[in-house]
Amino acid sequence: MQRTHLAIALAALVAAGAAAAQTAPAPTAGQQVIQRQANQQQRVENGLKDGSLTVKEAGRIEQREAGVDRMIARDEKNGITPKEQAQIDKRENAVSREIQRDRSNAARGNPAGASNQRMQADVQRNANQDQRIANGVKGGQLSHNEVAALERGQAKVDRKEAKAARNGHVGAGEQARVRRAETRQSHRIRAERHDG
Repeated sequence: MQRTHLAIALAALVAAGAAAAQTAPAPTAGQQVIQRQANQQQRVENGLKDGSLTVKEAGRIEQREAGVDRMIARDEKNGITPKEQAQIDKRENAVSREIQRDRSNAARGNPAGASNQRMQADVQRNANQDQRIANGVKGGQLSHNEVAALERGQAKVDRKEAKAARNGHVGAGEQARVRRAETRQSHRIRAERHDG
């Protein structure tokens, strides 16, 4: 008798799980590319933390990410088409290979160095902001035009990070400029996610 009840309960649980899996919508192209942005930023930050990326390498990657942000901003205005997603994916794949190549080369960063710590903090905040945008898209809080505007803002932040790290050193003044840009962007993300 107990086995019968257990079998029925197990069957009901499996059926409920299958029904939930069928009702979960597939992520849109916009959700996929924006989530990938957040993941790439996290990989850069991890590379800085473990010393497998130098500040200069991270700066070059941020410059490439700015280009991807601009592509997303351009394409997201009317929703990303499969063709546009393929182009963005191609660019992201190139950035991903660069991250992997830089993390596995002989150049080593100093995770405890002041410059590296500044870059880590900036990249981590950038990753958090990319994740907030991704969450806003996933939750339906952001329109295509809002995402496009926010991605243009992310591109500006990435360019400032790249400029600060261009010589392999991020000074306190450079970090202050990046942080001001990140704070403005953070306010924009919050406003857009809660505007309606």
